[in-house]
Amino acid sequence: MSQSRLKSWWRGVRPRVLAFPIYCIVRLLLATVRIEVVGREKCTGGPYLLAGWHGRTMLATKVFRGDGIWTIISLSNDGNMQTRIFQRFGFRVIRGSTGRGGARALAESIKVLRQGGWMAFTPDGPRGPSQVVQPGIVRMSQKAQAPMVPMGVSANRRWLINSWDRYMVPKPFSRAVMIFGDAVTVPADADEETLEAARLQLEAEIKRVEAEAEARMGHAH
Repeated sequence: MSQSRLKSWWRGVRPRVLAFPIYCIVRLLLATVRIEVVGREKCTGGPYLLAGWHGRTMLATKVFRGDGIWTIISLSNDGNMQTRIFQRFGFRVIRGSTGRGGARALAESIKVLRQGGWMAFTPDGPRGPSQVVQPGIVRMSQKAQAPMVPMGVSANRRWLINSWDRYMVPKPFSRAVMIFGDAVTVPADADEETLEAARLQLEAEIKRVEAEAEARMGHAH
């Protein structure tokens, strides 16, 4: 088998081979992490769009494990592996991204929200820029009439991966916090100016609660 064919074969089988070991490692690691959740009582009823940065998703797999929350994962090979991992944590997955399958994913997400489902969304994903809210979540909120709830996440001891999103991995036996901020709503008849204002408001609120989480864990932000 040529090197190019070998690489192609490995890309295809990698999600199936690696997803379960990674899931086991993450679950074992998170079992040692003590997470304080602040402000979740703000989310009563629903549906809600839970919004946090792409680089802070790991702790959410423990906080929301088995809750049946929906999320969007890209159609890439890495997305195939992420899908298998998140499904093992009890998430429901819609496939798509801004670059591929985005319109279908948006339509499916709006349908889920209108039926009362909750969604967890990384509004700066899947490729950034980091900590910049993309407009898709705002239009989703408008069409489904589901409030967007900002979330901030931090851990006192962690690794920050050298990636575009500075992905955070808590160290074993660390303390962590997840803070729910104030919901951002979008009127059904919002014009472009109102949509942009909601986007900026959500971005500012995620940054605010992220800074609060960082401060609680002893980090300058």
